[in-house]
Amino acid sequence: MKSLLLFLSVCTLTLAQAQPLKPSKSTLSVEQRIDDLFKQMTLEEKVGQMNQYNGFWEVTGPAPTSGDAQRKYAHLKKGWVGSMLNVRGVDQVRAVQKIAVEETRLGIPLLIGFDLIHGYKTISPIPLAEAASWDMDAIKASAQMAADEATAAGINWTFAPNVDLVRDARWGRVMEGAGEDPFLGSKIATARVQGFQGDTRAELSKRNTLAACAKHFAGYGFVEAGKEYNTVDIGTATLFNAVLPPFEAAQKAGVRTFMNAFNLLNGIPATGNSFLQRDILKGKWQFDGFVVTDWASIREMIHHGYAKDVAAAAQQALNAGADMDMESHLYVAELVRLVHEGKVEKQWIDDAVRRILRVKFELGLFDDPYLYCDAQREKVTLGSAMHRATALDMAKKAVVLLKNENNLLPLKKEGQRIALIGPLAADKTSPLGNWRLAAEEHSAVSVWEGMQKYTGNQLTYAEGAPLTLGKTTFVDELVFNTTDRSGFKKAVQVAQNADVVVMVLGEHGLQSGEARSRTKLDLQGLQQELLEAIYAVNTAIVLVLQNGRPLTLPWAAENIPAIVEAWHLGTESGNAIAQILYGDYNPSGKLPMSFPRQVGQCPIYYNHFATGRPTNAENNVFWAHYSDSENSPQWPFGFGLSYTTFDYGKPVLSKARYEMGEPVEVQVSITNTGKYAGSEVVQLYIRDHHARIARPVKELKGFQKITLAPGETQTVKFSLTDAELGFYDATGTYGVEPGTFSLFIGTNAATVQEVRFELQ
Repeated sequence: MKSLLLFLSVCTLTLAQAQPLKPSKSTLSVEQRIDDLFKQMTLEEKVGQMNQYNGFWEVTGPAPTSGDAQRKYAHLKKGWVGSMLNVRGVDQVRAVQKIAVEETRLGIPLLIGFDLIHGYKTISPIPLAEAASWDMDAIKASAQMAADEATAAGINWTFAPNVDLVRDARWGRVMEGAGEDPFLGSKIATARVQGFQGDTRAELSKRNTLAACAKHFAGYGFVEAGKEYNTVDIGTATLFNAVLPPFEAAQKAGVRTFMNAFNLLNGIPATGNSFLQRDILKGKWQFDGFVVTDWASIREMIHHGYAKDVAAAAQQALNAGADMDMESHLYVAELVRLVHEGKVEKQWIDDAVRRILRVKFELGLFDDPYLYCDAQREKVTLGSAMHRATALDMAKKAVVLLKNENNLLPLKKEGQRIALIGPLAADKTSPLGNWRLAAEEHSAVSVWEGMQKYTGNQLTYAEGAPLTLGKTTFVDELVFNTTDRSGFKKAVQVAQNADVVVMVLGEHGLQSGEARSRTKLDLQGLQQELLEAIYAVNTAIVLVLQNGRPLTLPWAAENIPAIVEAWHLGTESGNAIAQILYGDYNPSGKLPMSFPRQVGQCPIYYNHFATGRPTNAENNVFWAHYSDSENSPQWPFGFGLSYTTFDYGKPVLSKARYEMGEPVEVQVSITNTGKYAGSEVVQLYIRDHHARIARPVKELKGFQKITLAPGETQTVKFSLTDAELGFYDATGTYGVEPGTFSLFIGTNAATVQEVRFELQ
């Protein structure tokens, strides 16, 4: 392959001297190989490495001859493209990689990027649902599965995980993250990075791992009013204590790339924010991978009113630390001229290119550019039985039981007449969720299909009413049915003749995700009306929710006896739900986000501050509350029931006073007091009562997932160190202070037992 000797030989031959070689490992270090390559690169070729294009033509077909596609193709042939995204499949990737490696002057291989938000061909539960498992091994396995399938299809880089901390369910992209808590989010960030990349940097060159990308850096989950692409205005204490910890956890786990965010932060677009990218990420954290922009975010700085024109946008983004331009087309158009004009320092270009090349070398692309292009592996890997089993395990662990009055669940396996009703009950697409770009449409197992596998009952299905009308695509606004009630009559008749009604309602799979912000969080369309119509004839209802965010369900919470939060669970959705409903799997999920009673409570989260008037101490109106609703959420963070019951003993501290730097040790006994084996997530929270900056009323600082047989007791032990007891001040300085602490242990953030200790 043309010019590969530059990267494969131990000597630095000129291009004229180079002879084609088969790929082989070099004895030089990565940094030495980058140095050798730099000696050969022109400024234009360096800038080209900083340029990422979306797939723009059918690469196994003829080359484009006109328009934007032709221009991009010409850049690819010149070596002016460092990465492409949304090119997938071995044939497609091999064809485009062949151009980069064999037809350009230097033969530098491409990074091939793709959004593996919750799977590739086999779709896992949405990330918010995975977070509800509180199971790091399962979450890591899910990411490993996605990496295995994607790399088999030629992809070597994913734009995941999303580690945005989120407190406002109106924002559609809550479905992509780990919820409202920085401690849980940090653990999940680590699990996902290691699942994608492997446990060490050396594992990155394996053919079934790929480079991960922590996004969106930073603050994107705090967009005002939950509106997509909106501004963010938060204090530095919130930035350092809530927003940044999951990103730092990803960095410590070895994530190789970061993606900056669309939003303003302190009046500056994240793409042009040197405080975030140079001072914190590349400075304080010493990150040596590279930063890619989000889609066209360099160009969008003009719309923000921050950059006056395209040249200024390119200059500001580079100077701030954005290394690769995703689809703004501005680095490749502007940077060479800006260097010649003295407006951009060449050192920043060299730094960016070195970072990009480092990741390419670490992936093994210079040793074998076609490492990820094995057609036979693609054929046997995608959608394999092993991967479907992984997806099913993850889906079952993600389900949260919210309510189960009169032990309506689990369903009996024989002798019951069961009515299955709802627009999502037989849906094979919505369960796939939003980011399902490589999955086949209608490929999810529906609840109807999953329940049919249990043959001991009489199962009857009725849709009731369609949820949407017209097109349901990734780029179109959904139109909801508000008039067609023609299926109500059949649904009511089916319900009247049933012992139990299972209703599957919630959100369409494309109703949450990017650009899917909502001002209402109720059951859209005719769903609430249908639910009440069925309840009028049969109150024995199990409500199964399929959704990508917390919903407001005050009527259902009061009236429906059994409620199951089943999210968008992916390929194996119906099988997982059926196994939960019939008791073959005891639900163990816990909410990673609080569910509000009303949308007016948003943003709502458990780790809030007390305010100066936290309670009704004087029995009057002047305290922090709503006049038309309770302050508390419908279901709090960490909430989740089981088919069994767990009894918590009182937490026992090893002593009442601890010296600074000494571990705080506590233990609690948990007993399974029910008749089913079950898993429980034991949660530990703290409160620092007096500090130089106010601390939240509770902060999660530990959790353990245990499994107990009926009657079994287990003692769970926690040890808290400075890493859990301290906090960041408004300047980003971390420290631990002496004083009084409360320690809470319980089954969710609201149901806990408290003990106190002194740190001196």
